[in-house]
Amino acid sequence: MRVGCEWIVDAFNCDSQILRNEAILRDVFSLIISDLELNVIEQSWYCFPGAGGITGLALLSESHLACHTYPEYKIATFNLYCCNQRPEWEWEFNLKRFLRAEKVQVVFIQRGGIKPSLRTIESI
Repeated sequence: MRVGCEWIVDAFNCDSQILRNEAILRDVFSLIISDLELNVIEQSWYCFPGAGGITGLALLSESHLACHTYPEYKIATFNLYCCNQRPEWEWEFNLKRFLRAEKVQVVFIQRGGIKPSLRTIESI
């Protein structure tokens, strides 16, 4: 029995300044939420001091969307869990566009099965 699906996404060699820009990260969240027709219950954002990154979390009626940025490593990580099926989202295209990522790795997991369905998509 499947109980959900999950995307685990890493974006590499992003623009460090963008990874410190909460407004741009909020725009990424807004696009994901709108494109996948998700329903936000509450959002919380935290900007770490100095040259630190940003953590964002959207509590969804479908589950959650989270991101963590690491400007010092030029990495952004995202996690989207939905308790019902959703169409594919263009993670690679959008994270390259918004974050100027050079490489994006996406792992998709069907959750709840005895043998989880796992698919990895990697862009160069």
